Amino acid sequence: QVQLVESGGGLVQPGGSLRLSCAASGSIFSINAMGWYRQAPGKQRELVAAITSGGSTNYADSVKGRFTISRDNAKNTVYLQMNSLKPEGPAVYYCNADLRTSSWYRYDCWGQGTQVDVSS
Repeated sequence: QVQLVESGGGLVQPGGSLRLSCAASGSIFSINAMGWYRQAPGKQRELVAAITSGGSTNYADSVKGRFTISRDNAKNTVYLQMNSLKPEGPAVYYCNADLRTSSWYRYDCWGQGTQVDVSS
């Protein structure tokens, strides 16, 4: 019943910027945290950034100072502002939510992903 929908991906030149968004909808009781994961072709999915409902954040070392994660709890939406993008080629960015659909049921939910390609 819960869905995560990512948007904002696309093709961008090195040094450029993109803003990703992820909106959660459905029978959501609460969201403890939301995050962004990156998966390049042939590689494992890795954490990029995460944020709790209280505003605490964590970033991968590779994006610190360049990426900013934020959220709008009222809209159950998380954003990822990506600046000074490096020419790392194509990758899919996935949104994740640590959520509850009731006071007793907690699980991780994943979005379908949005394609990001940083190339000249």
